[in-house]
Amino acid sequence: MTTLPPAPRPCASCPYRTDVPSGVWSEEDYAKLPLFDGPTWSQPPRLFLCHQHSGDDDRARVCGGWAGCHDGDQLLALRVALAQGEITVEAAEAIRDYTSPVPLFASGAEAAAHGVRDILNPGPEARRVMSKIIRVRPEVTPSPARPTG
Repeated sequence: MTTLPPAPRPCASCPYRTDVPSGVWSEEDYAKLPLFDGPTWSQPPRLFLCHQHSGDDDRARVCGGWAGCHDGDQLLALRVALAQGEITVEAAEAIRDYTSPVPLFASGAEAAAHGVRDILNPGPEARRVMSKIIRVRPEVTPSPARPTG
C-alpha cells in the first residue's frame, strides 16, 4: 500500500490552515508541526498524513497543509518515503509541487503557536470542528477540552 498525494485542498480541520480555529488538536499534534521547519537532517523521517484517515487506510494521504507549508525539496520524510516505497515517484512530485488554494501559516511553528493558544478553552467554532472530527474518526483525540453538544 502506498500513501496518496495531498487532496486538492487541505481539509477543513487542517492545523496548517489559517482559517481553522485555535485549540482543535492536541498539544502533541501541534508539537509535531515545527519539527519540519528545521534543516533536513534534523526533521522527522515520517510523512505527515492528513487526519481524515488512519495511516493503514487505503485512502491515507499526505496532509495538504504540510505539503503546502514546507519546502518539499527540503523534506527528509519525502526522501525517506520515496526510498522505502511508501509513495510513488508521481506522489513525491505532487507533494513537492503542491500549492494550497487556501491560506496556510508560513511555518509549522506559526501553525503550532496558533493552535495551542486556545487549547484549554476552545471557542464555539473550534468545538464544532472537534465534534465533526470525532464523528468521522472517533479514535482521534482532539484537544483536551472535549466538545460539547
